[in-house]
Amino acid sequence: MLSNEDLQSQVEALFGADILHSEINFDILSIEVAADKIHSIIAQLQNDEMLRFEFLTLLGGVHYPEQVDREFAVVYHLHSWKHKIRVRLKAFLPLSNPSIDSITDLYPCANWMERETYDFYGITFANHPDLRRILNEDSMDYFPLRKEYALEDATREDKDDRFFGRF
Repeated sequence: MLSNEDLQSQVEALFGADILHSEINFDILSIEVAADKIHSIIAQLQNDEMLRFEFLTLLGGVHYPEQVDREFAVVYHLHSWKHKIRVRLKAFLPLSNPSIDSITDLYPCANWMERETYDFYGITFANHPDLRRILNEDSMDYFPLRKEYALEDATREDKDDRFFGRF
C-alpha cells in the first residue's frame, strides 16, 4: 500500500514544475496544477504502471468569487485500487475564460460530471462530446451555483429575522 507521503514524492518527481502546490489534507494528497496541464497529468496518473489511478470518483466545480483570476476551480478525485489511495487535483480558471480540457476520453464517466459542472457553474470543457445542460432547464441563462446571487430575497415582508437568530 502506498502512503500519501510516498505518493507526493512520486508525483513531484513525475511532474516537477507542473505542480503549483501540494499538501496532505484530511488524509488525502491535494495537488494544484495549471489548467492547461490537467489532461496530460491525469492521463499520466491513469496510465503510469506504478500509480494506476484507474477510477474517477468525482469531478466538480467550486466558485471562489473573491480570488481574482482564480474564480473557479475544477476538482478531480482519482482513486488507485492497486494502492488503495486517492488523490485530489485542482485547476483554477479565471471568470473571463472558465474553460478546461475534457477528460471524457480518459474516463467515460466524466461525461455527465462535466455536464453537471457546466450546468451549475458555466465551466466549459473543451472537446466534450455533448456539453449541454443536464439537470437545469435549457432556457436558463444563468448558472445557479455561482456565488453572484443574493442568498435571500430582500423584498420579503413576511420574514422576521428574530425568528432566524438574526438581530
